[in-house]
Amino acid sequence: MTADVHSLLKTGAALADDALERLLPAPTFEPHSIHRAMRHSTFAGGKRLRPILCMEAACCVAHELPRATPNLGAAIEMVHTYSLIHDDLPALDNDDLRRGKATCHVAYGEAIAILAGDALQTLAFQTIAQLDAGAATVVEILREFSIAIGTGVGAPTPLPPGMIGGQVMDIESEGRKPTAELVERIHRSKTGALITTSIVCGGLLGLDHCLSTNQGAARLACSAQDTISRLRTFGENAGLAFQIIDDVLDMTQTSAELGKTAGKDTASDKATWPAVFGIDRSRQDASALIQDAFAALEPFGAAADPLKSLALYLVERTH
Repeated sequence: MTADVHSLLKTGAALADDALERLLPAPTFEPHSIHRAMRHSTFAGGKRLRPILCMEAACCVAHELPRATPNLGAAIEMVHTYSLIHDDLPALDNDDLRRGKATCHVAYGEAIAILAGDALQTLAFQTIAQLDAGAATVVEILREFSIAIGTGVGAPTPLPPGMIGGQVMDIESEGRKPTAELVERIHRSKTGALITTSIVCGGLLGLDHCLSTNQGAARLACSAQDTISRLRTFGENAGLAFQIIDDVLDMTQTSAELGKTAGKDTASDKATWPAVFGIDRSRQDASALIQDAFAALEPFGAAADPLKSLALYLVERTH
């Protein structure tokens, strides 16, 4: 691999931020309070990992960035931000610090924070519906996306529930002795589902770009179905590894290093990977998952190097 992950992160974040700036209402747009709250949390310094994974998955398939991909990445980041706003609320994790800044409900009150999250989710679907892509592709992305952030309704049975389903399981597991099966199911749902769909939806947009021209179609490394299947496998493994390392960092880093309150998982008796397996085994499991993720991308050759570099970053990061 030769992809410079720091360059990928910087360039990808800039593309995502430009799209978010265009798509989010200005702080002067009425009603002022909710639009300022939406922007407060969206532009609070996130790394934009999910939009970047989306864009690099599209590039992996299409060998260039399809025009609509930054907007798709922005929509994914809107949903990620909405989930964080709601996750921080007193009724859920009750946190007052996110990315080193006051959480939305601390800055704007609970009512506006709830509505800001709702508005970001709604704007995300509006953005996807207006993507510059084939109608069938837009519908497939909407289907994939909605299943990934839901409760499991409409998902193929082997898949875990989506992000909201994972949040419910996380809440209901507090105070119970965690099992390996429960922790994996929560992690694959609450965190992994959105990471996976970021990659799969990017791949769908890349396919749309390729198959719209004969020249593009000739560059496909494998069939369209196999392409999406391999990207999904990569995403599932990388997403689980990401959350395992998140669990480890919560136990080993300070609040200043994390940009959020450290030790919350332990204090709340959350079901985490280190709680079941310990820190050393957790790091080993994350590394093994990344190797499995790499294996899924073999047919793509050097085109997959950026995705692989990002996957390594997910498990080697310190915050």
